[in-house]
Amino acid sequence: MASVSIFWPAVAMVLLAFTVMFLMGRERIGQLTRKRVHPQAIALSAQLATQLDDTRCSDNFRNQFELPVLFYVALVVAFLTGQVTLLVLGLAWAFVALRYAHSVIHCSYNKVRHRFAVFVAGAAVLLLLWLRLASGLLG
Repeated sequence: MASVSIFWPAVAMVLLAFTVMFLMGRERIGQLTRKRVHPQAIALSAQLATQLDDTRCSDNFRNQFELPVLFYVALVVAFLTGQVTLLVLGLAWAFVALRYAHSVIHCSYNKVRHRFAVFVAGAAVLLLLWLRLASGLLG
């Protein structure tokens, strides 16, 4: 197995971040136009929340730089330490799938109970990935 295959899940996560960014921009421009809000009126995140009715995509975009940061580091650790195995790849792809599900829920119907369940599952998969990598570092 080629160890560089560990970076395809990262590519998928980057694609997700850019997709959410595009959706966020489209939604934000649409709301600013409909409500006739000057862009300067949302220069700060506190102002954004008071001016726009829907911040789901911007909230999700911010999420792309929280838990996924630990994921990206894990992929680099796996690559640098020669721990790219089917298990590690499977955990990486499972995390990606759960993050996609989280984003779909968050940017669409946004049912918190569903979103939270998927978030917890993704966090658990990421924890398992890190435990596997840590165990490989120990011996």
